[in-house]
Amino acid sequence: MGYRFTDLTDACHDDWRAYLEHDFVRQLGAGTLDEGAFRHYLQQDYLFLIHFARAYALAAYKSRTLTDLRQAHEGLKAILDVELDLHVGYCREWGISEEMLAELPEARATMAYTRYVLDTGNRGDLLDLHVALAPCLVGYGEIANWLNAQAFTVRGETNPFEAWIAMYESEEFQSAMLAELEWLDARLAGIAPARFAELARVFRDATRLETDFWQMGLDRAI
Repeated sequence: MGYRFTDLTDACHDDWRAYLEHDFVRQLGAGTLDEGAFRHYLQQDYLFLIHFARAYALAAYKSRTLTDLRQAHEGLKAILDVELDLHVGYCREWGISEEMLAELPEARATMAYTRYVLDTGNRGDLLDLHVALAPCLVGYGEIANWLNAQAFTVRGETNPFEAWIAMYESEEFQSAMLAELEWLDARLAGIAPARFAELARVFRDATRLETDFWQMGLDRAI
Protein backbone atom coordinates (compact mmCIF):
# COMPACT_ATOMS: atom_id res chain seq x y z
CA MET A 1 0.00 0.00 0.00
CA GLY A 2 1.47 3.35 -1.04
CA TYR A 3 1.42 6.71 0.68
CA ARG A 4 -1.42 9.23 0.54
CA PHE A 5 -1.82 12.90 1.44
CA THR A 6 -3.28 11.92 4.81
CA ASP A 7 0.08 10.33 5.63
CA LEU A 8 1.66 13.77 5.29
CA THR A 9 -0.85 15.33 7.68
CA ASP A 10 -0.41 12.40 10.09
CA ALA A 11 3.38 12.86 10.00
CA CYS A 12 3.04 16.43 11.32
CA HIS A 13 -0.30 16.10 13.09
CA ASP A 14 0.26 18.74 15.76
CA ASP A 15 1.57 21.34 13.29
CA TRP A 16 -1.31 20.65 10.89
CA ARG A 17 -3.96 21.02 13.60
CA ALA A 18 -2.27 24.20 14.92
CA TYR A 19 -2.56 25.64 11.41
CA LEU A 20 -6.16 24.58 10.74
CA GLU A 21 -7.39 25.62 14.19
CA HIS A 22 -5.32 28.78 14.71
CA ASP A 23 -6.80 31.64 16.76
CA PHE A 24 -7.06 33.73 13.58
CA VAL A 25 -9.25 31.04 12.02
CA ARG A 26 -11.34 30.56 15.16
CA GLN A 27 -11.97 34.28 15.56
CA LEU A 28 -12.80 34.59 11.86
CA GLY A 29 -15.38 31.81 12.18
CA ALA A 30 -16.89 33.34 15.30
CA GLY A 31 -17.01 36.78 13.67
CA THR A 32 -14.92 38.28 16.50
CA LEU A 33 -11.67 38.81 14.59
CA ASP A 34 -10.38 42.38 14.74
CA GLU A 35 -11.25 43.96 11.41
CA GLY A 36 -7.87 45.68 11.23
CA ALA A 37 -6.19 42.28 11.55
CA PHE A 38 -8.35 40.87 8.77
CA ARG A 39 -7.64 43.86 6.55
CA HIS A 40 -3.90 43.39 7.09
CA TYR A 41 -4.21 39.69 6.24
CA LEU A 42 -6.19 40.49 3.08
CA GLN A 43 -3.51 42.86 1.83
CA GLN A 44 -0.71 40.38 2.42
CA ASP A 45 -2.76 37.59 0.86
CA TYR A 46 -2.88 39.65 -2.34
CA LEU A 47 0.92 39.64 -2.41
CA PHE A 48 0.90 35.93 -1.68
CA LEU A 49 -1.36 35.27 -4.67
CA ILE A 50 1.12 36.97 -6.98
CA HIS A 51 3.84 34.59 -5.81
CA PHE A 52 1.37 31.71 -5.98
CA ALA A 53 0.98 32.53 -9.67
CA ARG A 54 4.77 32.47 -10.05
CA ALA A 55 4.77 29.03 -8.41
CA TYR A 56 2.34 27.74 -11.05
CA ALA A 57 4.58 29.18 -13.75
CA LEU A 58 7.42 27.23 -12.15
CA ALA A 59 5.18 24.14 -12.09
CA ALA A 60 4.73 24.51 -15.85
CA TYR A 61 8.51 24.63 -16.28
CA LYS A 62 8.91 21.56 -14.06
CA SER A 63 6.21 19.56 -15.87
CA ARG A 64 7.32 16.51 -17.83
CA THR A 65 3.95 15.50 -19.26
CA LEU A 66 1.34 17.34 -21.25
CA THR A 67 -1.23 16.59 -18.52
CA ASP A 68 0.89 18.25 -15.84
CA LEU A 69 1.68 21.16 -18.15
CA ARG A 70 -2.01 21.75 -18.80
CA GLN A 71 -2.76 21.55 -15.07
CA ALA A 72 -0.10 24.17 -14.33
CA HIS A 73 -1.45 26.39 -17.10
CA GLU A 74 -5.00 26.14 -15.76
CA GLY A 75 -3.80 26.97 -12.25
CA LEU A 76 -1.88 30.01 -13.43
CA LYS A 77 -4.80 31.17 -15.57
CA ALA A 78 -7.26 30.77 -12.68
CA ILE A 79 -5.11 32.93 -10.40
CA LEU A 80 -4.40 35.67 -12.94
CA ASP A 81 -7.81 35.82 -14.62
CA VAL A 82 -10.18 34.95 -11.77
CA GLU A 83 -8.77 34.79 -8.23
CA LEU A 84 -6.74 38.00 -8.28
CA ASP A 85 -9.68 39.95 -9.75
CA LEU A 86 -11.98 38.54 -7.07
CA HIS A 87 -9.43 39.36 -4.38
CA VAL A 88 -9.06 42.94 -5.59
CA GLY A 89 -12.85 43.29 -5.54
CA TYR A 90 -13.07 41.82 -2.05
CA CYS A 91 -10.32 44.15 -0.83
CA ARG A 92 -12.23 47.10 -2.27
CA GLU A 93 -15.22 46.13 -0.10
CA TRP A 94 -12.89 46.42 2.89
CA GLY A 95 -11.69 49.88 1.89
CA ILE A 96 -8.46 48.72 0.23
CA SER A 97 -7.97 50.09 -3.28
CA GLU A 98 -5.96 48.43 -6.05
CA GLU A 99 -3.56 51.38 -5.88
CA MET A 100 -2.99 50.68 -2.19
CA LEU A 101 -2.34 47.01 -2.94
CA ALA A 102 0.26 47.94 -5.55
CA GLU A 103 2.24 49.94 -2.97
CA LEU A 104 2.21 47.33 -0.21
CA PRO A 105 5.43 46.27 1.51
CA GLU A 106 5.71 42.52 2.02
CA ALA A 107 5.50 41.30 5.58
CA ARG A 108 8.29 38.98 6.67
CA ALA A 109 5.83 36.10 7.06
CA THR A 110 4.68 36.60 3.46
CA MET A 111 8.24 36.59 2.18
CA ALA A 112 9.17 33.55 4.28
CA TYR A 113 6.41 31.28 3.00
CA THR A 114 6.31 32.37 -0.63
CA ARG A 115 10.08 32.23 -1.06
CA TYR A 116 10.18 28.86 0.68
CA VAL A 117 7.67 27.52 -1.85
CA LEU A 118 9.61 28.89 -4.81
CA ASP A 119 12.95 27.72 -3.43
CA THR A 120 11.54 24.25 -2.79
CA GLY A 121 10.21 24.10 -6.33
CA ASN A 122 13.51 25.26 -7.78
CA ARG A 123 15.56 22.77 -5.75
CA GLY A 124 13.19 19.85 -6.12
CA ASP A 125 10.77 18.40 -8.64
CA LEU A 126 7.10 18.97 -9.36
CA LEU A 127 6.00 16.85 -6.41
CA ASP A 128 8.14 18.89 -4.01
CA LEU A 129 6.48 22.05 -5.30
CA HIS A 130 2.94 20.67 -4.96
CA VAL A 131 3.63 19.45 -1.43
CA ALA A 132 4.96 22.89 -0.46
CA LEU A 133 1.80 24.50 -1.87
CA ALA A 134 -0.61 21.98 -0.32
CA PRO A 135 -1.06 23.74 3.04
CA CYS A 136 -2.57 26.64 1.10
CA LEU A 137 -4.69 24.93 -1.54
CA VAL A 138 -5.78 21.95 0.53
CA GLY A 139 -5.59 23.72 3.88
CA TYR A 140 -7.99 26.55 3.06
CA GLY A 141 -10.60 24.08 1.84
CA GLU A 142 -10.22 21.98 4.98
CA ILE A 143 -10.39 25.10 7.17
CA ALA A 144 -13.73 26.11 5.63
CA ASN A 145 -15.08 22.61 6.23
CA TRP A 146 -13.72 22.54 9.79
CA LEU A 147 -15.31 25.91 10.58
CA ASN A 148 -18.67 24.69 9.34
CA ALA A 149 -18.47 21.79 11.80
CA GLN A 150 -17.82 24.03 14.84
CA ALA A 151 -20.56 25.20 17.18
CA PHE A 152 -18.89 28.60 17.60
CA THR A 153 -18.97 29.44 13.88
CA VAL A 154 -21.44 32.17 12.94
CA ARG A 155 -22.83 32.17 9.42
CA GLY A 156 -24.74 34.83 7.55
CA GLU A 157 -24.74 38.62 7.60
CA THR A 158 -23.94 38.85 11.31
CA ASN A 159 -20.44 37.55 10.56
CA PRO A 160 -18.40 40.20 8.69
CA PHE A 161 -16.17 37.41 7.35
CA GLU A 162 -19.00 35.34 5.88
CA ALA A 163 -17.78 35.92 2.31
CA TRP A 164 -14.35 34.49 3.16
CA ILE A 165 -15.81 31.24 4.50
CA ALA A 166 -18.21 31.03 1.55
CA MET A 167 -15.34 31.46 -0.92
CA TYR A 168 -13.46 28.42 0.37
CA GLU A 169 -16.49 26.20 0.95
CA SER A 170 -17.66 26.91 -2.61
CA GLU A 171 -18.08 24.06 -5.06
CA GLU A 172 -15.39 25.57 -7.30
CA PHE A 173 -12.74 25.72 -4.57
CA GLN A 174 -13.68 22.36 -3.05
CA SER A 175 -13.45 20.77 -6.51
CA ALA A 176 -9.98 22.27 -6.99
CA MET A 177 -8.95 20.95 -3.58
CA LEU A 178 -10.20 17.44 -4.37
CA ALA A 179 -8.43 17.49 -7.75
CA GLU A 180 -5.19 18.45 -6.01
CA LEU A 181 -5.63 15.67 -3.45
CA GLU A 182 -6.19 13.18 -6.25
CA TRP A 183 -3.02 14.39 -8.01
CA LEU A 184 -0.99 14.15 -4.80
CA ASP A 185 -2.33 10.72 -3.85
CA ALA A 186 -1.48 9.33 -7.29
CA ARG A 187 2.13 10.49 -7.04
CA LEU A 188 2.67 9.70 -3.38
CA ALA A 189 1.48 6.14 -3.93
CA GLY A 190 4.67 5.06 -5.69
CA ILE A 191 7.40 6.69 -3.60
CA ALA A 192 9.87 5.02 -1.25
CA PRO A 193 10.00 5.65 2.54
CA ALA A 194 13.12 7.83 2.27
CA ARG A 195 11.43 10.04 -0.32
CA PHE A 196 8.31 10.28 1.83
CA ALA A 197 10.44 11.45 4.76
CA GLU A 198 11.84 14.26 2.57
CA LEU A 199 8.36 15.34 1.50
CA ALA A 200 7.05 15.16 5.07
CA ARG A 201 9.74 17.68 6.08
CA VAL A 202 8.72 19.98 3.23
CA PHE A 203 5.06 19.71 4.22
CA ARG A 204 5.82 20.33 7.90
CA ASP A 205 7.94 23.40 7.14
CA ALA A 206 5.33 24.83 4.75
CA THR A 207 2.57 24.22 7.30
CA ARG A 208 4.52 26.06 9.99
CA LEU A 209 5.08 28.98 7.65
CA GLU A 210 1.35 29.10 6.87
CA THR A 211 0.68 29.18 10.61
CA ASP A 212 3.06 32.14 10.85
CA PHE A 213 0.99 33.82 8.12
CA TRP A 214 -2.13 33.60 10.33
CA GLN A 215 -0.16 34.99 13.26
CA MET A 216 1.13 37.81 11.06
CA GLY A 217 -2.48 38.78 10.37
CA LEU A 218 -3.47 38.53 14.01
CA ASP A 219 -0.53 40.68 15.12
CA ARG A 220 -0.69 43.00 12.08
CA ALA A 221 3.03 42.35 11.79
CA ILE A 222 5.29 43.66 9.03
